[in-house]
Amino acid sequence: MSGPRINLRGQLRAPLQALLIGASAGGVEALLSLLQDLPADYRLPVVCLLHQPDRNDSLLAELLARRLWLPVKEAEDKEYLSGGVVYVAPAGYHLSIETERSFSLSREEPRHFSRPSIDILFESAADAYGEQLAAALLTGANEDGAAGLLAIRQAGGLTLVQDPADALVPTMPNAALALLEPDFLLPINAMRSLLAELDALPC
Repeated sequence: MSGPRINLRGQLRAPLQALLIGASAGGVEALLSLLQDLPADYRLPVVCLLHQPDRNDSLLAELLARRLWLPVKEAEDKEYLSGGVVYVAPAGYHLSIETERSFSLSREEPRHFSRPSIDILFESAADAYGEQLAAALLTGANEDGAAGLLAIRQAGGLTLVQDPADALVPTMPNAALALLEPDFLLPINAMRSLLAELDALPC
C-alpha cells in the first residue's frame, strides 16, 4: 500500500505552479528530510504549514534556512508568491492564498484546534491554482488537512500523502486516506525523490 498511486490524469496535467506541505506532530524532521535535497534552482514556490504554538518566537524558518539550499522566509500578508522560495506559515495566523496568488493572514478562530490551519491554506490554494497545484500531507496528530487535500484533488491538483506506516504520528495521513485516494502514497524518502521532479512533470 506504500507504492505510488498514479492517476492517469497525471499524464495530462498542466505544469505545476506551486507546492504546499502540511504537517503537525513530527513535522519538523519530516520537513527537513523532505526538502533538504531540493536544488537551489528549484522552480516552484514551496509553502510549508506546520502546527506550532501561538506565539511570536517561532524559529522554524530559521531552522529550515540553515539546512536547505533554497531561501526560506515567513510568509507575509499581501506578499506575492515567488518561485524557488520556501515560505513558512507564521505562528498564530491562518495563512491563505488569494486568487491573484498572494498571501493573506487572518486571526479567525482555530480550525481543528489549529491556527494556522492546513485546511484553510489548502482550500484557498485549490481555488487559486486549480490543477496547477501540488500538495503533500505529512505526519500529524489531528485531522487538519484532510478536507483541504480533498479540495485540491477535486480542483484537479496533485495530491501526496505520507504513508502512515512511515509517519511519526499517523493520524493526519489516515484522516486524508479516509476521504480520498491520493495520487501518491509514499514514505518520506520516496516522496523526497518525487518532489525533485515535480517542476518537470509532463504536461
